[in-house]
Amino acid sequence: MKLKKLALMTMAFGLLVTLAACGSSNKNQLTKIKDKGTLTVAVSPDYAPFEFQMLKDGKNTVVGSDIDLANEIGKALGVKVNTQAMDFNNVLASVTSGKADIAISGISADEDRKKAYDFSDSYYSAQNVIVVKKNNQDSLAKLEAFKGKKIAAQKGSVQEKVATDQIKDASLVALIKTGQAINELKNGTVEGVVLEGPIAKSYVSANPDLVISDIKLDSSDTDSYCVAMTKKSDDLRTEINKVIKKLKATDAINKSVEKNFELAQTAK
Repeated sequence: MKLKKLALMTMAFGLLVTLAACGSSNKNQLTKIKDKGTLTVAVSPDYAPFEFQMLKDGKNTVVGSDIDLANEIGKALGVKVNTQAMDFNNVLASVTSGKADIAISGISADEDRKKAYDFSDSYYSAQNVIVVKKNNQDSLAKLEAFKGKKIAAQKGSVQEKVATDQIKDASLVALIKTGQAINELKNGTVEGVVLEGPIAKSYVSANPDLVISDIKLDSSDTDSYCVAMTKKSDDLRTEINKVIKKLKATDAINKSVEKNFELAQTAK
């Protein structure tokens, strides 16, 4: 009888441990972030004015309008914000692996990405453009002019797909960093770079030999920027959407983009 009672107690204890473990693993993302007191944000800091690096108080610091947004989210959640800089093609992967809680890096919520991640409401919409050398802007004024030529876009970005789908007769060169693509354009390896408008404007302002082409590329809802997080992050997404709605209501995000555009010019 004692053995039977002992066995039952052991089983009950095991069940409690299992339930506790399940409760811990099923804890929602918002609760996890609040419990640890830190929001880890993955960014790719070569996207001025949204995220870029500059010296601040003698330290290399990641700044930009996306960082401003991350800080507002952290403030609303009552936690500190820790930004993790990486190449763009690793930004979403860091959310998958758990190295980052969210990703804010000019990310568009296309259909393929929606299958793997939850996304916030859009906080900014950008037009896709082509950056070319100023002395080539007349000869490259139409999409047909890129036939047989090379055009660059950032690897893993929506612009990579835009270049493939809309500039069909050109050869795509996919590069890890936007700065690499701009350098390839300047040295003549490629004839154009597909970028979002605000980012293109920042690079053109810093490089007088470059210009934004008059060519109009189609831009859809997938070219709107959203915050990415793991699937089933409903509570977290709700809180982030509250922040975005509040900032958009006061035009704070557009003002932040304008402010950081000016700041990026001084950081060159």
